[in-house]
Amino acid sequence: MVEEEGFRRYVAHAILWIGIAIVAFPVYIAIVASTQDNALIANGQMSLLPGGHFFEVYYKTIFVGTSGSTREPVGNMMLNSLVMALAIAIGKIAISIISAYAIVYFRFPFRMAIFWIIFITLMLPVEVRIYPTYKIVADLHMLDSYAGLALPLIASATATLLFRQFFMTVPDELLEASRIDGAGPLRFFWDTLLPLSRTNMAALFVILFILGWNQYLWPLLITTRDDMQTIQVGIRKMITTTDALTEWPIVMATAVLAMLPPVFVVVAMQKLFVRGLVETEK
Repeated sequence: MVEEEGFRRYVAHAILWIGIAIVAFPVYIAIVASTQDNALIANGQMSLLPGGHFFEVYYKTIFVGTSGSTREPVGNMMLNSLVMALAIAIGKIAISIISAYAIVYFRFPFRMAIFWIIFITLMLPVEVRIYPTYKIVADLHMLDSYAGLALPLIASATATLLFRQFFMTVPDELLEASRIDGAGPLRFFWDTLLPLSRTNMAALFVILFILGWNQYLWPLLITTRDDMQTIQVGIRKMITTTDALTEWPIVMATAVLAMLPPVFVVVAMQKLFVRGLVETEK
């Protein structure tokens, strides 16, 4: 019996390592390709070992940019993506938690109808309403701006639903105790609900930051200037129709750099992220 359990454990670990290798190998290839000479990659003679152009390629990628389709440094693209991702994540959390607080703790006409209208918007992602959204943004002169990148994506029915479900699990005794202490609605929200929602906000922040960072279609539509394009759009513009004209080391270096901020956010907030997903008792 013990030997059988040990065999199963080894098999499980072997499957896990195989899965890790399948996921990590493309990342390794991107890192290796970013240190190789462009001619070797274009001719299909790339080595599987790192080359000697690491510092040269990454310096050019971050501070200079390509000499072809987009001349904007990747450092500026990363800044645009970072501002967009932070604005989307923080904005979604702020709007959603306030909306959920109003729906749960205030009594006003059509309260549940408003909630269900918010919930129905889950069926209307930005891809479905892209033309009217673009028309409104263009009429408000927000093309090629951070506001235009973030504001149309800042509302979140999903986050509102999650915060509402969490607030409904908060004991009523906390509200009564706050009223006895003379706390008003804002004081109760700030001193009681926000601290209790910390892990939920952290979990949502990780998910929403990655969502905002990986946006491609919307930034592609509303950015016409190279200095406002995000890193996802920049990667696509770097890849030309002719392989010989594509600067593959810079493309691969850009792809590697594009992975770093989401990985950093996940690693830095891992404990709060896991607690926010599995914690049930508040």
